[in-house]
Amino acid sequence: MAFFKPIYKKMSKLWHPQAVSVGKPVEMDELCKQIVLISTVSSADTKAALEALGLVLGTYMNSDRTVHVEGLGTFYYTCVSNGKGVDDAKKVNANQIQGTRVRFVPESRRQGNTVTRGLISEDVTWTNVNSISGLDGTGEGGSGKPGGSGGSGDDDQEENPLG
Repeated sequence: MAFFKPIYKKMSKLWHPQAVSVGKPVEMDELCKQIVLISTVSSADTKAALEALGLVLGTYMNSDRTVHVEGLGTFYYTCVSNGKGVDDAKKVNANQIQGTRVRFVPESRRQGNTVTRGLISEDVTWTNVNSISGLDGTGEGGSGKPGGSGGSGDDDQEENPLG
């Protein structure tokens, strides 16, 4: 089951659903235990491989490469230069870059005219987190006021959990 909460968007002046996570993040040990259950790999080997994956991804992306992990998706860098634009392409330089982001595009597959993402279950059931007693995804209970139910819903930009 996936959860959402109502969020007020100032730009559109309308309420929209926004996905929320509940509970603590799944940590490495829990991931390893689940992988061990569905494979022939030991827990120690699984953990070592997952830890190495992060290092290898960074190494390749630092070498100006995009990384595709079959069945998972594609990782790549983008850069941010908020408010640091220039009026001529010849003046663009690395000093304008204020931050680096890791972007991720989940694996997709096409069946006829339908495209589905590999990480998205075909039977996702969405439930309003405010309909569950004392649970609104923020750990504080919902307020029902614009922008008052936690998270950053003040604009129409999506948050990127990967940075």
